[in-house]
Amino acid sequence: MPEGITIKATDEQLAGVKYDGNGLVAAIAQDVENGDVLMLAWMNAESLAMTLAEGRMVYWSRSRQELWRKGDTSGDRQFVREAYYDCDADALLFKVEQEGAGACHTGARTCFHRSFG
Repeated sequence: MPEGITIKATDEQLAGVKYDGNGLVAAIAQDVENGDVLMLAWMNAESLAMTLAEGRMVYWSRSRQELWRKGDTSGDRQFVREAYYDCDADALLFKVEQEGAGACHTGARTCFHRSFG
């Protein structure tokens, strides 16, 4: 069974994350092995702290207004391998090991499986 890697962010790094008016920041999950973008979800300060401490992706559900640990119900868990934030500190990128069928709630491996045109 895979295990996540805990990330030790500094207080300064965490304080620098720019959350939107709802206290959320975009979080991208990318497959560490092949670079596929798996999904985009949202994090608040609590879910970011939990993700870094546990090594497992924890998001904030805007529809349910609650924390959700990816895969607790589906079994399709994501384990942290690397964590980054962009130059403006208003978007996060996590390289993850995806367990199970996929990242998308539709059952697809990635949420980005549809193309225009």
